[in-house]
Amino acid sequence: MQKVTGYNLVAAINQLPKNRDFNYINPQTKGLIRVVRVELPAGPIIIKRCNPEKGENFSLAKEVSISTEMIWRIANAFYEGQPINVDRILGASYNTRSVLESLIAYTPQFYYCYPGRIADIAGQTTIEKGHKHLVWLPNEPHKVGELSELKTDVAISEIPTSAVVYDSLDLPDSLDLHGMDIEVARRHVQIQIALYLIGKQFGYETWIAQNDKGIKYQGKALLEHEGILKSISEKPLVGPFAGAIAAGRFIDCIWFDGDRKIPAIMEVEHTTGVTSGLDRMKNFRDHIPPVGSRYVIVAPDEDRDHVLAESRKPMFKDMDVRFFPYSSVEELYILCQRRHLKGVTEEFLDCYMERVNR
Repeated sequence: MQKVTGYNLVAAINQLPKNRDFNYINPQTKGLIRVVRVELPAGPIIIKRCNPEKGENFSLAKEVSISTEMIWRIANAFYEGQPINVDRILGASYNTRSVLESLIAYTPQFYYCYPGRIADIAGQTTIEKGHKHLVWLPNEPHKVGELSELKTDVAISEIPTSAVVYDSLDLPDSLDLHGMDIEVARRHVQIQIALYLIGKQFGYETWIAQNDKGIKYQGKALLEHEGILKSISEKPLVGPFAGAIAAGRFIDCIWFDGDRKIPAIMEVEHTTGVTSGLDRMKNFRDHIPPVGSRYVIVAPDEDRDHVLAESRKPMFKDMDVRFFPYSSVEELYILCQRRHLKGVTEEFLDCYMERVNR
């Protein structure tokens, strides 16, 4: 599964000529853009812009920063062959969004296009002229530094954007933060909650790490919520094996399907914790009977390269590790919460996870 990352976008824009004038995609926009410098590997990108028709020039133009956050928001929206509307993704949040959109389009794997827009008004459906979109075509590159329009008869039906809403969390003073900042720890727990609720929708029981059981969600301890296991030793695949109990006690999240299956064993990690998470899962695997489980690192999208590099080390290769990025966790969480999925198979999970060794 190919995926665009912020690193990809930054590296591609870094290949564009410096001190060259770039036009915007929209010919009605008369300003010019220059790339001043690019901070590798993840940005920011420093640019200048001016409008010669207003008597402006680059010598007096201020340097402006395109933030790493903005770059990653766009990167996470791309899927091969699917047009995206940059303005819709970023809204009014960034005044350099048209600059970034244009610079991306000058890189070889990205085209601009104008897909039709499906309008449903009072029961009448029409195809109207569409807005400008970008589309990622990694196998059909054009020349670097040139704009290339993709002619398409694709039509887009726009739906409201989705936002994940997490209920209040109470992190106890006794919580072991493992060196994490409090807000990073809170984000870690939010993802654990999302994984628990996804598992609940699939009919799984969920083990949450012993040291996180005191966290309060929706006003009560995690341990008191339906489907949360009180003890990992109560499961037949674990209980008879003292080594498995010890190894599994501090794994962030484990899904159990009845007494015979473990659909996923998951560690929620940030960059510095990937190896320790892999070690915990490997130790657990070595102490339980052979089961066809998934060994999964759940991490921020921007940590993908680090997760893949660590998971491909020889000692972890036979675990067939999966990468489950935060964006995919939340996409699946929204789907489960809104559509109340029924009858889906375990393999459905694989659509949201990337196999590291493929």
